[in-house]
Amino acid sequence: MAKHNRYKSQMLHTGMARTFHVIIEKDEDGGYVGSVPELRGCHSQGETVEELMTHMREAIELCLEDAEEIADIIGVQKLQV
Repeated sequence: MAKHNRYKSQMLHTGMARTFHVIIEKDEDGGYVGSVPELRGCHSQGETVEELMTHMREAIELCLEDAEEIADIIGVQKLQV
């Protein structure tokens, strides 16, 4: 945990960028909902994909302030059942 806190602190204070995945879903009202699998509980919404991504950037910045853990995503696969 100490290693993660040092990394998070370094990332936030040195301006070091990190890339996050955003899963985008269309909601029932016609807008979009996004979530970041690397950051539990990090979600936002927008009327357009562009608006959603602006909101997601803000949400990620806020989630990073409180994040206890940043998960490493290995990949995303489709599975037909």
